[in-house]
Amino acid sequence: MKLIHVETKARIRKIVVYTIYILLLSSLQVSFPDTFSFLGQTADLMFVFVVLSGYFNGFWDGAVVGFICGMVRDVFSPPAVVGLDGDVRVTAFIGVFTLFAAGIIGASFFTRRMHRNVPFSIVAVIFVTACYKVAGYLLILGWSTLADTRSGIYTLSTALIYSFLPQILLNTIASIPLILLLRFLGPVSFRGRSKKDEVIEKQGEGSWLGI
Repeated sequence: MKLIHVETKARIRKIVVYTIYILLLSSLQVSFPDTFSFLGQTADLMFVFVVLSGYFNGFWDGAVVGFICGMVRDVFSPPAVVGLDGDVRVTAFIGVFTLFAAGIIGASFFTRRMHRNVPFSIVAVIFVTACYKVAGYLLILGWSTLADTRSGIYTLSTALIYSFLPQILLNTIASIPLILLLRFLGPVSFRGRSKKDEVIEKQGEGSWLGI
């Protein structure tokens, strides 16, 4: 007689493995930022992990992992902005919103059509990173215009060379080991002959926290 149902084991595995990876990647991100940097940009390990979690393991994985990683980011490294009154203020929930959105977009990026294959997962990382950088640049530009601090903002060409392209390159490189971890030592086991989407549904993609 089995004491623990197969689906319950799968959910427990998800929580344990995701917890380990979130703690590990957040520690690496905070402790050794210069190790993964190029032209002033740093490989965003947590961002890439969230996108790949959503892409490979489904909507709820991307949403939940993105929300948790965003909370960790907001606690340890919340961004600061210049307010309309000229004072610098620490923002709240920017990380939560950003990584939550990244997980959802990753989970929706041609996953059915491309059958969540490994090569296309890199394209998903590139696409979501590009969306993140463009949206961030437009938000900063708009806010700086309101706060009358546009003099410190990159021009579009400078942002492309020193921000957009280096970030996309670093995130693409970072995605390779993370893909291997998620596929072979990840929270979802794809052993057997079942299709990937069938495995995700059997292992509680819609209610994986309901132990």
